[in-house]
Amino acid sequence: MRAVVQRVTHAAVESEGVRVGEIGPGSCVLVGVSRDDSEADATALASKVVGIRIFEDEGGKMNRDLLEAGGSLLAVSQFTLLGDTRKGRRPSFGDAMEPERANALFEQFVAQCRVLGVRVETGRFRTHMKVLLENDGPVTLLLDTRKAF
Repeated sequence: MRAVVQRVTHAAVESEGVRVGEIGPGSCVLVGVSRDDSEADATALASKVVGIRIFEDEGGKMNRDLLEAGGSLLAVSQFTLLGDTRKGRRPSFGDAMEPERANALFEQFVAQCRVLGVRVETGRFRTHMKVLLENDGPVTLLLDTRKAF
């Protein structure tokens, strides 16, 4: 699984013109599911997203994780993270998992984040969405379960 994690002051997602998720300070994470991903990937990614120390402590150092900072999570499924642009000008999405299984793994990722104690809002799978956010820092990280965390 691939993820783009952004530290935000606030974020929201609209699906087909309706706001379906909104958070204050926390993380906005875009999640892409690969055809080779498993339940273990969803669990590992959730642990990493919740536990990564990207929030500042009293001294201004990034020493706090999402729970310690009291933040929320906006999770949005985004298959385009699996786009391969090595050939031609149009991305290939052959590495993306088929939608039904991808949704199940995305939902497992969300459920695991909640089990870890985080308030999670989401978009709507397989709809056209607009993600609105204010990146704080800016802090943006790329995570991939196929690469060592």
